[in-house]
Amino acid sequence: MNRPAADPKLTGHSVSRPQTWRRLAAVAAFSLAFSIGAPTVPALAATLVPVTGAGSTWSSNAMEQWIGDVNQYGIRIDFAATGSSDGRTQFTNGTVDFGVSEIPYGVTDNGTYEPPPANRAFAYMPIVAGGTSFMYQLHINGQQVTNLRLSGLVLAKIFTAGITKWNDPAIVADNPGIVLPAEPIVPVVRADGSGTTAQLTTWMSKKYPDLWNPYCGKAGRVTPCGVTSTYPVVPGTGFISQQLSSGVAGYVKQAQSEGTIGYVETSYAIEQSYPVAKVLNAAGFYTEPTAANVAVALTAAQINSDPSSPKYLTQVLDGVYDNPDPRTYPLSSYSYMIIPTGLQSPMTTDKGYTLGKFAYYFLCEGQQSMGDLGYSPLPINLVQAGFDQVKKIPGVDVQSIDITKCNNPTFDPSGKNPNLLAETAPQPQPCDKLNVVMCPTHTGGAGADTYVAAGATAGPGPTTTPTAKTTATKGPHAPVTVSPRSTPQPGKTTKAGASTPGSTSTSAAGPTAAGATTSPPAGVKKPQVGKPGVVGSSVVPTRTDPATGEIVQGAAASAVAAVGTDGQGGGTAQAQLLPVRAVAVSVATDTGWTVQDSLMVVAILLFALLTVAPPLLSRRLRRKSS
Repeated sequence: MNRPAADPKLTGHSVSRPQTWRRLAAVAAFSLAFSIGAPTVPALAATLVPVTGAGSTWSSNAMEQWIGDVNQYGIRIDFAATGSSDGRTQFTNGTVDFGVSEIPYGVTDNGTYEPPPANRAFAYMPIVAGGTSFMYQLHINGQQVTNLRLSGLVLAKIFTAGITKWNDPAIVADNPGIVLPAEPIVPVVRADGSGTTAQLTTWMSKKYPDLWNPYCGKAGRVTPCGVTSTYPVVPGTGFISQQLSSGVAGYVKQAQSEGTIGYVETSYAIEQSYPVAKVLNAAGFYTEPTAANVAVALTAAQINSDPSSPKYLTQVLDGVYDNPDPRTYPLSSYSYMIIPTGLQSPMTTDKGYTLGKFAYYFLCEGQQSMGDLGYSPLPINLVQAGFDQVKKIPGVDVQSIDITKCNNPTFDPSGKNPNLLAETAPQPQPCDKLNVVMCPTHTGGAGADTYVAAGATAGPGPTTTPTAKTTATKGPHAPVTVSPRSTPQPGKTTKAGASTPGSTSTSAAGPTAAGATTSPPAGVKKPQVGKPGVVGSSVVPTRTDPATGEIVQGAAASAVAAVGTDGQGGGTAQAQLLPVRAVAVSVATDTGWTVQDSLMVVAILLFALLTVAPPLLSRRLRRKSS
C-alpha cells in the first residue's frame, strides 16, 4: 500500500502513517476500553514549551552553542544576552524563567545592596568555567602583535588610567625582545551592567585596592569601591564604553581601533580571530586563558559546599588570584545559571520539564565542546552538584545519568584525579617566564606568531621549536597534543548564531528543518549521513540523549554518521551520532511492520467485531425463527 509523506507542517515530530489509520486506531482503542468498562484515563505527559532566560554575555557564546545543539530535540530556549545585572533583574521581576550571571545576589555595588528575589524561590548552578581575558589591537611596523605579555600591576594601571602609552617602561619590562610603539592606550570597557566587569573589578579590588579605590573616587563612586558591575569612567581619561561583550570585541577589532585593549571572555577573541594578552601569574609565568590553565587555576577556588546555604555552589576566587602553580591563569572563574525552584510566575511545570532537559544536556554532553569555544569544562564535582540542583526545578523529569560517560575532558575514568584536565595541563614554555625574551607564539584566536626583533620589521622566525601544547577537547575526544600553532584554525568555534557587535539578544537559532542536526563539536568536520543503520566506523562514542537522559552507544543509537575529518589537518574524527527522535512525541519511522501496527490491527478487528457482529447475529437468528 502507498503511504503518504510526512506532514511538513508538523514541528518536532514526523508522521509516517495515514491520518485516517491513526484515527481509526484511536476510535477502536477508545471503543474497546469503553466496552470493557475501563475506569481510568491516562494522565497527560509533560510537554516541551519555550523557556526564556536573560543575562551574562560572558557565557553567552556557550549558551548559544547549547541552544543550537538541543533545538533538534524540540527543546526551545530563548536567551537574551543583555548582561548579568539585567539577567538578575529580569529574574527578580519575573520577566524570564531563568537568569545567567557571574556574580550572585547580595552584593553591594556603589553603596547599593542588591537583595535576592523576595517572591521567587531559586538556586545557583555553575554552568561553565573560563577566563576573563584582554583582547587588544597593536601593530609594530605594520605587523600585528599577537604575543603581548602584561603583569597584573600593569593591567590595573591601564584600567585606572595610570599607564597611558604602549611604550611605558613597565610594559617594556613585560615584553623583552620587541620595541613597543609610542602610541596611546585606549581602554575599552563595558557601558552596561556586566558580570565580566564584576570579574575584573573583583580582582582589582582584592589585588590592587590602592589603585582601584582612588580611581573610583575620581569617578564619583563610593569608596572603598569593591566589586561593581558597571565600570566607572573618569572624564578625560580617553576610555571608550561599549554595550555588551560583543560590542567591546567588535570595537577593538575595527581597523581604526589601533592601540585599544578591552576585557571579554576568551571566547570573543577566538570568535574575532584576535589575540589576548598573557597575564603574569604568582609563579612568575605569563599564561593565556586556555581551558587547561583555567582548570588549574580553579582548583584553588573556594566553592560553598553547604547545601543549606543560600549561596550554595557560589565561588570565592581569592585563592585563584594567587595560585602558585606555574600553569594557572589568574583571572579564571565560573558562571552561574539562576534556576527557579518554585512555581512562582512565570514558571510552570512544563517549563520546568523543558529547562531540566536543557540543563541535563549542557551539564553533561555540552561540556565537551567548551575548550574549543574558549571556555573550560566543569570538573566532575560541580557537574554532580549541578545534577543535584536540577532536581529542584519544578516539573523536571529526573534523570539517572552515568556521569562518567559525559565525554567531559576533566573527568578521569579511573577516578584517581578530581580534574584530569588540570592534572595533565602542560607546563608553560621557558620563554613565558618573567624577565626572559618572550615567546613568539600567538594567543587567543590570532592566526600568526609574532617575530619582531628589536629595531627590525620582522625577524627570521624562531631558533627553537616551542613546546607542544595540549588543547581542550575536540568533540568527543580526550585532550590531545598538537604541534604549535602556525596558521589560523578554521572551524574552531561552532556555536550557532554568532553574535554581531551591538547585538542585544539571541534565540534558538539552531536547525529546525526536518532531519536537520546540530553542528558537530568544535574541530570536527560535519559528517556525511549515510544509510540508516550503517556505521561509518567501528569506534562510535557514547552520547547522552537529552530527551530521555539515556546513554546511547554504538548500535543502540538511532542513526550514525560517516567518519569525517577533524578540520585541523585531515585527521580522522570519530563518528557522531545523529538523533532522529523527537522529544515530546516519539513516532516510529517508516522502516517496516512494527508491534504498534499489530496492536492497531487487533484493536480495529475488535472494534469491528463489537460493532458489526451483533447486528449480523441478530439478523441470522430472525431468519432461522421465520
